[in-house]
Amino acid sequence: MIHYYQTIDGKLQSVPRAVPGCWISVYEPTTEEIEILTGEYGLDVGFVRSSLDEEESSRVEREDSQTLIIVDTAVAVMEEQSDTLLFYTVPLGIITTPDYVFTISLRRNQIMQNIAEGAVPNVHTQMKTRFILQVLMRISAGFVTYLKQIDKISYSMERQLSGAMKNHELVQLMGLEKSLVYFSTSLKANLNTIEKIQRGRVVKLYEDDQDLMDDVTIELKQAIEMASIYSGILAVLMDAFSYVIANNQNAVMSRLTVITVIMSIPTMIFSFYGMNTSGLPIANTWFPTAIAVCATVLVAFMLLRKRKDK
Repeated sequence: MIHYYQTIDGKLQSVPRAVPGCWISVYEPTTEEIEILTGEYGLDVGFVRSSLDEEESSRVEREDSQTLIIVDTAVAVMEEQSDTLLFYTVPLGIITTPDYVFTISLRRNQIMQNIAEGAVPNVHTQMKTRFILQVLMRISAGFVTYLKQIDKISYSMERQLSGAMKNHELVQLMGLEKSLVYFSTSLKANLNTIEKIQRGRVVKLYEDDQDLMDDVTIELKQAIEMASIYSGILAVLMDAFSYVIANNQNAVMSRLTVITVIMSIPTMIFSFYGMNTSGLPIANTWFPTAIAVCATVLVAFMLLRKRKDK
């Protein structure tokens, strides 16, 4: 899909076709749309392919009059099988030309959709550098938002720690920990990209944009610190979960062992009286049942008392 947006009278509006100074948003492009980008608008084929590559890392590249900025964006999806949120990152390509700013993504990007819907104030598509910094700021803020969600999920699971008996909690924690690894790696790569942009060699920077650039850098560093802290907390929480599960399983096995020992007492006594053996005391009366009941009660009392002393 290709959409065109331009700031008109201070408001970001959708326009029917590309005009100089507009923002061209591209996501889930078809083969024909890719040909339009490379043919009609003259975008570098390698830049477009890199923007649509899921494994592409964050970087900055310049070719003639075109500049490519690839940054990782945070994404959250609900997994239907486990009913849990999965967090990962996907690359977003920002390509600038003398007339346009392109954002290209293999999937529909929630951040770009929010910008298109007017969630970001004071967006001016004609001011390409400021627009790029505003996009980077929203991407950094998106990481922070998802990191806070991860923290809330881990806190909710921590409250269930005492009753943990299954592996479901551990699987969820492993998924969150893996997401934090993705986030940390992407955030550090994004920070390196921002620092390259900050030097002003690939994108022309203006004095009025310096404060926004500083805000983007601070937001990224804050997200990196949050990811590091939450990774440490999740590592400790996973260890605690594994220990609790092991202890709960040991407690269950201990109860089953006590029940097995108690139930074996009457079985042993009746086994003796069930043999073809002569000389057993009062074999034809209620005496074997009384012995079995008394022995069972005595053994149960001793075992339960021993467990309470522990």
